[in-house]
Amino acid sequence: MSEYGSGQRVLDPMEHDSARQALLDVRHEVSKAVVGQDATVTGMLIALLSQGHVLLEGVPGVAKTLLVRALSAALDLDTKRVQFTPDLMPGDVTGSLVYDAHTAEFTFREGPVFTNLLLADEINRTPPKTQASLLEAMEERQVSVDGVSRPLPAPFLVAATQNPVEYEGTYPLPEAQLDRFLLKLTMPLPERSAEMEVIRRHAAGFDPRDLAAAGVRAVAGAADLERARQAVTGVAVEQEIIGYIVDLVRATRTAPSFLLGVSPRGATALLNTSRSWAWLSGRSFVTPDDVKALALPCLRHRVALQPEAQMDGVRVDDVLGSILASVPVPR
Repeated sequence: MSEYGSGQRVLDPMEHDSARQALLDVRHEVSKAVVGQDATVTGMLIALLSQGHVLLEGVPGVAKTLLVRALSAALDLDTKRVQFTPDLMPGDVTGSLVYDAHTAEFTFREGPVFTNLLLADEINRTPPKTQASLLEAMEERQVSVDGVSRPLPAPFLVAATQNPVEYEGTYPLPEAQLDRFLLKLTMPLPERSAEMEVIRRHAAGFDPRDLAAAGVRAVAGAADLERARQAVTGVAVEQEIIGYIVDLVRATRTAPSFLLGVSPRGATALLNTSRSWAWLSGRSFVTPDDVKALALPCLRHRVALQPEAQMDGVRVDDVLGSILASVPVPR
């Protein structure tokens, strides 16, 4: 069977443990370059296991780009970066047909989206037309140009970044595109001890452009990731857990502070990420705590506040937190 073939095979426990340990080793390798962002690294791994995409939100300078580069190096995956600007065209992302004067024919020139990990830097700085060029790639894992569909490499993940405090000259992502992101991960400013470690490393000569010198090495690959994905499908989900996920999602639709609640796609995303987190934690079943752990990153970008709530300074995470506290937890 090919590495990404359509066939399925049952993994034995030794393969489960090997694949899990490989991904845990990836977290260790990334920490050699990125300090104080362990939760974000784990979220990226969960997105890869769940075959989804990630929206990274954080102020400039919290290592968003470095994290993606270090993750791709530790996983031995190809990565490309696109700086989204107001004049960026869809073809600059997906690729376009180019006329070859020697053959008198048009040939397709691949855009940067043909990679494993695409870093879409400051995605909200480009117009909606260019933002939309990523929709097919994110959902269908392919790009269509001139009526021809071209598959993207596997695995494929879009890590899009946006600045949460600077809105001048930006184009907010439409709800349809936000819903295509599996997780929205917030990258906070580091704690004092973590920031001390960052400065200490730079004082010792750390160069963020040279990950090899920092000791980041490939400890896993696409084959390990595929074995892990197969193992995740074997994680059991009881009916009570499914009911809990549905109750959480439905509660967002009736919350007075929300203008828009979570769609069924959000419920599916919460299920898939909870399974991935349970497997990464070494369990073969999903618990309510797994669902709670993924609820905020999985749902916070799929809801919209009422205008009155926005004016009152209500935070989405606070409303979701109150829903988590009020919905009964299954035993």
